Amino acid sequence: MRPDTRATDATLRLLSRDWAGLVIALLPAAAGAWCIALGSGWRVLGGVLCAAALALALGSLRHLVHVARVRVRHPPPGRMVDLGGHRMHILAEGDRGTRPTVVWMPGGHVGGYALYPLHALARERMRSVLVDRPGSGWSDPGPFPRTTAAEAVELLAVLERGGEKGPYVLVGHSFGGLLMANAARRRPDLVSGLVLLDPTPPDAIAFGPPVPALRRAAGQQIAIAMRRLFGLHALADRNGAHASEDPAQVLSAVETSAKAACAAASILRELSPDGITRDGWHTVVHDGDLDSLPLLLVAPRDLTGGDEIFDAVDARENARVRHFFLTVRERFLATSSNARRVYTPAGTGHDFPNQVPEFVVQVVSSFLDDCAAGTPNPP
Repeated sequence: MRPDTRATDATLRLLSRDWAGLVIALLPAAAGAWCIALGSGWRVLGGVLCAAALALALGSLRHLVHVARVRVRHPPPGRMVDLGGHRMHILAEGDRGTRPTVVWMPGGHVGGYALYPLHALARERMRSVLVDRPGSGWSDPGPFPRTTAAEAVELLAVLERGGEKGPYVLVGHSFGGLLMANAARRRPDLVSGLVLLDPTPPDAIAFGPPVPALRRAAGQQIAIAMRRLFGLHALADRNGAHASEDPAQVLSAVETSAKAACAAASILRELSPDGITRDGWHTVVHDGDLDSLPLLLVAPRDLTGGDEIFDAVDARENARVRHFFLTVRERFLATSSNARRVYTPAGTGHDFPNQVPEFVVQVVSSFLDDCAAGTPNPP
């Protein structure tokens, strides 16, 4: 591991603790006290540094009070499972019956509660499980660096220690799809099938056109963590989410802790050409890696959104970029000899799990029936 990587991981590990703001505030306080002790012209600078330290400390205390209020208002709806040094949150509901248990994973690096609308529909028909990656939702931060490979191992461990019985059908959206494919590759004996909801294709990161928003994502998450550590929460974070029971608002409130932004900043470093080069062997699922595991790729037929990528080039290059993004995700079909494709309803885009949750749950339910019957993905 490079020294700069170790330093970044150590910094994120510190910033992921909500009390880190108080520690940081000690630095200008110590410098200010030293300046005042020097006397004479240094006293003005010392006073400014002490005032800055006081402002940082007050902001940090404000953040700690905010986090405490959120914990009281929104306790974990599921169970906290100890993985030896850190705990992960798992919410499992519904009867399994004769079909495999379904485990959901949202995109980005947010808590499993982001897919609660799907879970609420699914638990009436199947055993449905939501898992918070370390640092997200109600889970503890976990060790740094955060990587897809490490989180695949943690996912399988928390299911086992949480008492959930395999085999599982793993369902992942976007970046969560990459994680679920990684987990399936590691323990195919525990997995009956894999449903990928417009998964993130590593080839798009390694070989695709530059995506400025993605390049800035890790740094933006660090900036969010710093603002939160010193009490600079958004107005919705401070007030609206406390009074709401809407799943999205609840998750937004819970993830105003610094750990969520730091964990996201760490793992988003993978989503760059350098990151994929560094971690790709352990992250990517290659052609044939899943043998004959039943796999369902569910994604829109067309591209919706993404104007920052598609409209920033000339017409010919625009067409090439669109073709690239339409075809590169199909590479997931080559990871298994037992894979097939399902298109989402017309007019839906990458966020289709939130747009048409009933469709997603129905697709997964039918896939479970096929898995239980031993005939998934017939030719």
